[in-house]
Amino acid sequence: MDRRLAIRQLLQSLLLQKADSRPFGDGDSLVLSGRLQSIDAVEVAVFLEEKWGIDFAQIGFDQSFIDSVDAIDALIQSAGVVERT
Repeated sequence: MDRRLAIRQLLQSLLLQKADSRPFGDGDSLVLSGRLQSIDAVEVAVFLEEKWGIDFAQIGFDQSFIDSVDAIDALIQSAGVVERT
């Protein structure tokens, strides 16, 4: 599956759980803008750890890392990891 598509699907699912069906662009803030909450940020972090092996214990956690599709994609690219099956 396309990495950015997987990220979009996760974020859209989290938003829909909050009855937020408004569209969002790849660069739109979702966490820092308040559309997603801290519990959602935890779900995103777990998703990234499981799917791409991102180790937040090693790199530290900052909500800006997961604030948008673009930010998440950049984080994955900078970590140089590959998708786990």
